Amino acid sequence: MTTLAPPPAPAREDRHRAAAPPVSRARRLFLGAPDDPRWARPALWAILLLATALYAWNLSSVTGNTFYDAAVYSGTKSWKAFFFGALDAGSFITVDKPPFALWVMGLSARVFGYGTWQLTLPMVAVGVGSVGLLYRLVKRDFGVVAGTIAALVLTLTPITVAITRDTNPDPVLVFLMLLGAAALLKAVRTGRLLPLVWSAVAIGFAFNTKMMQAYVVLPAFFLVYLWATDLSPARRVRNLAVGTVALVVSSAWWMVVVDLIPASSRPYIGGSTDNTVWDLVIGYNGFGRIFGASSSVGSAGNGASFGGSSGLYRMFNDIMGGQISWLIPFAAIALAGGLVLRGRAPRTDARRAALMLWGGWFLLHFLTFSLAEGTFHPYYVTAMAPGIAALAGAGGVMLYQAFREGSATVGVPPRERIRAWGRGWVLPVAVAASAVWAVVLLQRVSGSGTVYTVAEVVAALGGALAVTGLLVGRFMKRQKLIGFAALAAVVALLAGPAAYSVSAATTASTNGTNPTAGPSTGGGMGGTGGGQRPSGSAPSGSRSGSGSGGSAPSGGFPGGSSSSSGSSSSSSSGSSSSGQSTGQPPSGTGSSSSGESASGASSSEAGQTGGGGGMGGGSQVTSEMITYLKKHQDGATWLVAVATDQTASSIILESGRPVISMGGWSGSDNAMTLAKLKSLVKAGKLHYIIVSSDGGQGTDSEIAAWVKKHGTAVKSSAYSSGSSTSSTSASTTSTTSGLYRLDASDVS
Repeated sequence: MTTLAPPPAPAREDRHRAAAPPVSRARRLFLGAPDDPRWARPALWAILLLATALYAWNLSSVTGNTFYDAAVYSGTKSWKAFFFGALDAGSFITVDKPPFALWVMGLSARVFGYGTWQLTLPMVAVGVGSVGLLYRLVKRDFGVVAGTIAALVLTLTPITVAITRDTNPDPVLVFLMLLGAAALLKAVRTGRLLPLVWSAVAIGFAFNTKMMQAYVVLPAFFLVYLWATDLSPARRVRNLAVGTVALVVSSAWWMVVVDLIPASSRPYIGGSTDNTVWDLVIGYNGFGRIFGASSSVGSAGNGASFGGSSGLYRMFNDIMGGQISWLIPFAAIALAGGLVLRGRAPRTDARRAALMLWGGWFLLHFLTFSLAEGTFHPYYVTAMAPGIAALAGAGGVMLYQAFREGSATVGVPPRERIRAWGRGWVLPVAVAASAVWAVVLLQRVSGSGTVYTVAEVVAALGGALAVTGLLVGRFMKRQKLIGFAALAAVVALLAGPAAYSVSAATTASTNGTNPTAGPSTGGGMGGTGGGQRPSGSAPSGSRSGSGSGGSAPSGGFPGGSSSSSGSSSSSSSGSSSSGQSTGQPPSGTGSSSSGESASGASSSEAGQTGGGGGMGGGSQVTSEMITYLKKHQDGATWLVAVATDQTASSIILESGRPVISMGGWSGSDNAMTLAKLKSLVKAGKLHYIIVSSDGGQGTDSEIAAWVKKHGTAVKSSAYSSGSSTSSTSASTTSTTSGLYRLDASDVS
C-alpha cells in the first residue's frame, strides 16, 4: 500500500551519536538548516532577489495612488491627520479606509522624507516579506521543493507585482493575513493559546488596513483550528472564544476611539453616511462591496465593471484572466488531489490542516471576488495569490510524489493498485489544463509584444513536453525523465505570469489608482484592462521634501483618476470599444518641479465623479490658479474647498497645502453643510471655494447658491496670464472659472 507519510523519526539510539557542531544563526540564515539540500537556501535568496527587483525596479518612475499619497503627505504635516487618516492636514475629512497602511507609509516618509520611493519602500518590503513568509509556511509542512515553488509563484503573480509597485494598502493587508496564518498553524500544531491570540491580532490589524476584506479568510481559520487541533472540543471552543475577543479588540479599537470623539473635534469619516466608522465598516466597505448596496454611493452593482461582470467566470475574463488566473486550474486540481491523498490521515494531520487552510483561503477569496456585485477592482485579487501559490507548491509536490509512487505497485493489493494508477493521472491532467489555459490567455494578447509570443511558445511546447515526459517516464519507469518533465512543467506554467510581471515592473503601464499588469485586453470602467494610466498622473517621481519640512511635493496635476483608488466608485457607466473608460480623465498635467504650467484640465476631468454637482465640478484648476490661491491664502487653514477627493488630493500634492474635499470620493458625502461652511469662513479658516456652473442636488445646490450670492467671483484674468483681455471674454471667464472668495464680512 502506497503512502505519502513523512519519513520515520530517528531511532532513540541516534541520541547517543556524536552531536553535530552548533550552527550559528547567521550561517543558518544564509545557508539554511543543516538537513536542507544545498540548493535550497541559494534558491530562496534568488527568489527574494527576483521579488525585490520586480517590486522595486525604477521606483522613481512609479505613479502611486494620489488619493492615498495626499493623505500620507498630510499625515507628515499633522499628527492629528496621521492618526485619523485624514486626506488634508487640516483634518476636514478622512480617506474611506482605516489608516494602518497610511501609518506605515507615513512613518517611512517622516523618517526618510516625502517622495516616491519613501512611500513605496514599505510596500516593497512587505511584498518581499510575504514571499519569504509563504516559503517558510509551506516548507514546514511540505518540504523545501514545495516552499520554493510557492514562493516563486507568489513572486510572479502579475497583479501582485503591479500592486506592490503602488501605494494602495493591499500589500500590507496580504502580509498581515499571512502573519495571521503563520500564527494559526502554530496554534494548531502546538495547541497553545498565545499563537491563536497573535493570529487574531494580526487579522485585527489587517482589518484596520482594509476593513471587511481582512475577514474573508476567517471561516477557514476557524474551521482548521476546530478540526485539526489536538485538544478536547471544549478547550478548542474556549480558545477560539478568547481568540475572538482578541480579534474584536484589535479590529475595533481605532473605530471605537474615533466614534467616541465628538464629530466637531475630528474629521468627517469619508465614505460614511452618518459620519461614523461603524457605518463605513458595514456599508461602503462591508456589505456594499458584496451586494452592491454601498450606502455612500447608493446604487447596486456600482463599480462592478472595473473587473468585469460578477459571476464565476469573472476571474477568467479578459480583464482578470492575465492578472491572477494562470494557475487556478492547477491549484483547484491540486487541492482536490491533496485532500484525497490525505483522506486516511489522523484528524490532527498537519499536512491536511495546511491544505484546508490554503484551500479555504483560495476558495473563499475566489467566491467573494467573483460574486461581488459592488465596487470591484482587479488588484483586490492579490489577496487570493498566497492561496494559489501555496496550493501550487504543496499540492503540486503531493501530486508529484503520488505520480512517482504510482508505478511502484508491485506486491500491493489489486484495489490499491487501481487507486495508485488513478492517482497517477492527476498530475499530467493538472499540468495540461493549466498549460492550455495559459496558451488561451496569451492568445488574447497575441501581437502585443515579443515577450508574450515567446511566453506562448514556452507554455505550449513546455506543457506538451512536460505531459509527454511524465507519461513516458512513468510507463518506462524512468524516474529522471519524470523529474525533468516536472521541471519543464514549472517553466511552462510560469512563462505567462513571468511575461506579465516583467511588463508590470519595466513599463509605465500601471495606473496608480487601478494598477494592473500586462497588455491592454479591453477594459472595465475606471481604467483599461491592461492597466494603462492617464498621462496626467501624479505624483511624479521627482517630488521630494522632508517629512516635516515645508517643501511641497511636485506631483503632476491633476492625476486623480475617476477610476477608483480601490475604495471608491466611478460615476462613469461604460467604456469605449477600445477599452478606455468613458469616465477616465484626459491627459493634462500641472506644473512639474521645473515650473511648467498645467494644461488646464477641469476639476471634473481631474477626477470629479457624480454626486457633487454644485461644488467644484465644472471649473478649471490650473497651476496658475493654485499659485494665486497660495499667494492670497491670508492665514486660512485651508487653501480652497473643492468637490471631491480626487481634485483635492491633486491640489494637495501640487501645493503642499491643506484642501477641503466637501463631498468625499464620489462627491456624495455629507461632509460639508452650509452651516459648517459659514462657520469656517467666519472664523477665517477658509477663503476660497470652487463652485461649478452646473446645477446640484440638495445641500450641494444650497451651498453653491449661497456662495454665488455672497462670494466674490475671481476672474481668471487675475491668475491666468493667457486669458483674453477683452471685457466680454473676461466677464465670461469670471463666471465660468468657478473660483469665489469669501470673507467673514460675507457671512450674515
